[in-house]
Amino acid sequence: MMVLRYTDQDPGDPPYPTRILVTPDFMRMDSGEDAGDFTLLDRRRRVVVNVMPDSRLAMVFAPGALPPKPADWAPRLEVGEAARGGRRFTLTVNGVVCREGVAVRHAMDAARAMAELKAILAATQYRVWKDSPPDMQHDCDLANQVWNAGDTLMLGLPLEEHEFTGRSRTLESETRQPLNPALFRVPEGMARINAPS
Repeated sequence: MMVLRYTDQDPGDPPYPTRILVTPDFMRMDSGEDAGDFTLLDRRRRVVVNVMPDSRLAMVFAPGALPPKPADWAPRLEVGEAARGGRRFTLTVNGVVCREGVAVRHAMDAARAMAELKAILAATQYRVWKDSPPDMQHDCDLANQVWNAGDTLMLGLPLEEHEFTGRSRTLESETRQPLNPALFRVPEGMARINAPS
């Protein structure tokens, strides 16, 4: 299995580790702790499960229907000069930079798995956006999480990313380890709740 380790940071908060484990059938995201909370993507069944062992809860997300894009929806994805062995990219909507970073055409199956996760969660993200107060609704949320969620991942594995919110992600390492099937199972006895999509 492929093991990617990122450092993520939300604005105003200290950086924190994110570990991403990728196999042909699954992707798991966690903080690096085998026994802690994790998000599991079942790539064959196309479902995402947020697993919270301490609460004994597993929240299940399935793909949902998205409304059509507005007629004037016209994001721009520009790919620029080489950097860090990859290519710089910028995703803009109405002149606002929604996401920028560096992607490398490498570990493409991991990039595809990340895009699959975003595609499954897109309807949920749209519902959250729609239910937010108007002053909290930003077109960049729709670009990054809904209609163009996988666009930058088509360029390859993100080495670094910066979002309009101030959130950032930097790849620290990529390794391969023997498959540990236990890491890709929802523990027995958890209450499964289907999340609205």
